[in-house]
Amino acid sequence: MSSISNNGGGGGRRRSKGRQKIEIKKMENESNLQVTFSKRRAGLFKKASELCTLCGVEVAIIVFSPGEKAYSFGHPSVDTVLDRFLNGGVPLVPPSASMQMMEAHRLAVQELNAQLTDLLEELEVEKKIGKELNKKMKEMETDFWLAQPVGTQSKDQLGIYKARLEEMKKTVWSRADQIMAYHIGNNSSQFFVGGSSSSSSAAGFQMPPPPLLMQNTAGPPPAEDQVCPPPPVQPPPVLLQQQPREVQNPMMFDGNMILNMIHKS
Repeated sequence: MSSISNNGGGGGRRRSKGRQKIEIKKMENESNLQVTFSKRRAGLFKKASELCTLCGVEVAIIVFSPGEKAYSFGHPSVDTVLDRFLNGGVPLVPPSASMQMMEAHRLAVQELNAQLTDLLEELEVEKKIGKELNKKMKEMETDFWLAQPVGTQSKDQLGIYKARLEEMKKTVWSRADQIMAYHIGNNSSQFFVGGSSSSSSAAGFQMPPPPLLMQNTAGPPPAEDQVCPPPPVQPPPVLLQQQPREVQNPMMFDGNMILNMIHKS
């Protein structure tokens, strides 16, 4: 017979609170009432049978179910025990073959009642396991709703399915926008950093000073930590004018020169 362990080992099973005291009052739930009656009736008959076997007593039990159905148990039989009770405790007839048959029937019923009790206990255990499995299935359906086949869902479930898809779509687009904005920001920052470095290098580049017309190269070169005085201001260059050639005889003119002067005029 299968059973659920209450130990806190592995397996993911919940740790139960153990057997607790049940308040003795009439049950309101009809299904629970019927199950409890069947289990307690079988247990009552089993205890009476054990009492008869261990102590050799004669017992008669009559139980009426909530549905007004009678159930009885007796050793050696209900009628024998009742007749003896009504007769003041004296048996009417000695045991006979019929009584032995009734005893065999009683033992068979007792065995069947024991089997029924075991089956009811197993049924209760299986019901608890089924409830746990159904709960886990619902949790898995909630977590893995995308893996459910669409053809097996109802109209309401399809509406929920569509709403979840729309929500997931918005989440994906929002994440894609964040990633795109992040990459664009990195690329633009790298571009501006490169431009500033190139501009700074361009700004740091200086043209060499123009060469001086006259520079005194005599003497030792100035030290690196010595401040050189500014170069002296050079006077503007003097343009040399061509002096006219002296004519030995100003009265003597060349004829070709005179003709050229006439043509130019």
